[in-house]
Amino acid sequence: FSSCSGLTHESHRKDVEQVYLRCSEGSIEWMYPTGALIVNLRPNISPASYKHLTVCIKPFKDSAGANIYLEKTGELKLLVRDGERSPSRVYCFGYDQGGLFVEATPQQDISRKITGFQYELMSKGVAADLHTASAPCRPCSDTEVLLAVCTSDFVIRGSIQNVTNEAEEQESIIHVGVNKLYRQKSKVFQLTGESGNWRGQIKTLLECGVKPGDGDFLFTGRMHFGEARLGCAPRFKDFQRMYKEAKDKGLNPCEIGPD
Repeated sequence: FSSCSGLTHESHRKDVEQVYLRCSEGSIEWMYPTGALIVNLRPNISPASYKHLTVCIKPFKDSAGANIYLEKTGELKLLVRDGERSPSRVYCFGYDQGGLFVEATPQQDISRKITGFQYELMSKGVAADLHTASAPCRPCSDTEVLLAVCTSDFVIRGSIQNVTNEAEEQESIIHVGVNKLYRQKSKVFQLTGESGNWRGQIKTLLECGVKPGDGDFLFTGRMHFGEARLGCAPRFKDFQRMYKEAKDKGLNPCEIGPD
């Protein structure tokens, strides 16, 4: 987490401050923005790996007071316009496409403004998986399901208890009852209540039209800005079939107890 303020020094319109961030994920909060910030993402990995990285940013819901640009060799490309209200919008670009240039917009009263966003650095393969632009609601093939089991941040067997639709954010929240937890990167799925049941929430696009249904599913997906995002989710009996077929042929990419 990095926090800075436009009022902590003698402010001049042309002031440009540099911020260096070493973490692969975090957030920036710029209070009372004046002038501009150059955000330098310098993860603790070999520079040779930079070309394989994707940067994603998610502005805070009430972020205001500055435009966010992608900057490379002095050229600016507008990424997020000041006041743009897209609650769940995530903006992604290749690490080698440039850095972030955050420029304060003229304000009558800057003390009321705070510009902020979360950021994540990830491999390009993971980012492409998160933002399947062509067909985000398309069912996964057998091969994609088996690969998702090996590479996802969470893999669970569970049932859909309820689905809450958020029209403003164009998202659906799937409330999941967990029958078996194979893997989770973050503690999204937890024991709740005296009954000792595991529960959790997974988000997906509203356009995918997820509805409560009977039976168990294999839910896979990735953590993205602290939230579980749905990847492949076949019915569990279908997953058992494809896993057995692949195992019989010696083609399953990793071992997982499908029972």
